Amino acid sequence: MDEESSETEESPRPKLSCSGLWKVYGPRAEWYFDTKGYRIDAEDLAGRMAAEGHIPAVVDANFEVFEGEIFVIMGLSGSGKSTLVRCLSRLVDPSAGHVFLDGEDLLAASQRELIEIRRKRMGMVFQGFGLLPHLTVLENVAFPLRLQGIDRGERDRHAREMIAQVGLEGRENAYPAQLSGGQQQRVGIARSLCGGGDLWFLDEPFSALDPLIRRQMQDEFLRLQEQLQKTIIFITHDIAEACRIGDRIALMRAGRIVQLGTPADILLRPANSYVAAFTREVALTQAIRAGDLANAAPAPEGAPIVDADAPIESLLGEIARGAQGFEVRANRRAGGGLSAEAVLSVLDGAAP
Repeated sequence: MDEESSETEESPRPKLSCSGLWKVYGPRAEWYFDTKGYRIDAEDLAGRMAAEGHIPAVVDANFEVFEGEIFVIMGLSGSGKSTLVRCLSRLVDPSAGHVFLDGEDLLAASQRELIEIRRKRMGMVFQGFGLLPHLTVLENVAFPLRLQGIDRGERDRHAREMIAQVGLEGRENAYPAQLSGGQQQRVGIARSLCGGGDLWFLDEPFSALDPLIRRQMQDEFLRLQEQLQKTIIFITHDIAEACRIGDRIALMRAGRIVQLGTPADILLRPANSYVAAFTREVALTQAIRAGDLANAAPAPEGAPIVDADAPIESLLGEIARGAQGFEVRANRRAGGGLSAEAVLSVLDGAAP
């Protein structure tokens, strides 16, 4: 196998991508994109739309989401993050642009085709859980398979497997009203898993939960992702949550993606004053992980071995005892060598 084909095989493949994506609300939103020859800067165009009584909810979004990646879309209320995700899944039709799933143009799909795509290739989990109150846990989880026409024995068997995955064995016959908020969210996750889709949309799934339960659900979510390796688009307004679970983050403001990068990029190299203000209260030593700072350079001989997900605050004790660097064991984050100097530079407020 030659080097070129080897590099191609190792390159991550885009699962979902969008280019020039807009969603505009108003009396004549289509006019801006139907007028031939009318091309101006996206920022100027959005300003004109707003001045003429329109709401540009998504402004010229361009990005790719790679297979197995957790891609976080975050921003404050009204930033456009939920509208963007609804455009990506075509729950809302974009005003302009392109959306591709595995290279297939979703905007060209018919309503019948979209229904099949959502049933078999996408999973969705929302903040409100969306459980059917008259169905048991088992029946709720098996519901997507029921819609697909799977026979009852097969769908119940698969649903029980998903219930076990999320740690709810023994609660199959309970109704949603008999469950805690965290348990209801687990049912929602199990139901999404049961549908079998390898692209997963999660719209602020944990924001209604108490802080302790929320942390537990984040742990559960990361455990499931380690096993299942789905492609995930995760919406949140919580920067700490985004940094904890995201491989990359798209930070939105007024419909625009103002910065796209890894958690370390967002925290250590903010693109502008808005991003800097948004991330100012984040505890860097807890949010930055060893894998965020690791590079291809070899670790010093005899260096302590740490997991890529270890927060850098957990490394400070070893540095105080004289460690000059670390060998970072890769998982979903990168591995490699990590110098003590790179860790300490974060404490000094400098990007390594």
